[in-house]
This record gives sequence, structure tokens and C-alpha cells, in this order.
Amino acid sequence: MELDFNSEIENDVSEYEPLYNKLLKKTLSMLKISENAIMSVTFVSKEQIHYLNKTYRNIDRPTDVISFAFLDDKNEIIIGDDVPLDLGEIYICYDVADENRKTYDNSLKRELCFLFVHGLLHLLGYDHMTKEDEDIMFPLQEKILEGEL
Repeated sequence: MELDFNSEIENDVSEYEPLYNKLLKKTLSMLKISENAIMSVTFVSKEQIHYLNKTYRNIDRPTDVISFAFLDDKNEIIIGDDVPLDLGEIYICYDVADENRKTYDNSLKRELCFLFVHGLLHLLGYDHMTKEDEDIMFPLQEKILEGEL
């Protein structure tokens, strides 16, 4: 398991690297997926995430997290022990997360961990486009975060 942890912002987010590694390991274990996976997470500015949102989702505003999965279907996630599978990339906007925490009355730590898990589940093929999908993804997010914050 390899998490490429990056930051393109001035805020010190280094404390989240071990947390994200722990959450990644827990998620893969809970979903019975081999740990032979790689992915990246990058903290970006509001301007950067706005650009990504507009360019790739045609939504002209900043958002909190964007995931780029390298697989289209969670049924494709079959990881052997010999070749690591690149799950994709997650981009998190620290400033939007900070705004969200106030709206949802969360700590910043909880919000940033929630966004990581949310993005990770998207990389693993989960979505919330329908009520049925929400009923699967949202409780799973909470189960992964349970006891970690």
C-alpha cells in the first residue's frame, strides 16, 4: 500500500499523512481489498479546485474534494499480490473543508478525514448519485471513520 501525499498550499497538513495511511489501510481491510494498491492525495487551493471542478465536471465553483478514479467500476478492483493497482487521485481543498466544518459543526480534523474517505470510496467505485447508492456509501464512510478521530 502506498499513499503519495502532497500539498500545494501554505497550511501545514503533514499531520494528516499518518491518519490518511491508517484510514486507507482500514478501508482496504474492511472492503477485503488487497493492500497492494497505490494512490495519491493532494491538498490544493480554492482556485485550483475551482479549475478542476470547472474543467472536468463543468461546474463553475470551488468544491471540497474531487476524485479521479483510474478504474470505472468497483468490480474491476481485483488486486494481485505481484502488481500494485493505481486507484487514482484525490484533491482536497483545505479552505472549503474549513468552511464546511463550520457549516456541519465538525472539527477540521474530522472534516479533512471525512473528505479523504469520501474521495477514497469514489476511487473504489462507490457513488451517491441515487438514494440506493447513498444508503450504501454514506454509512460505510461513517463506519470507516468510527473510532479514528
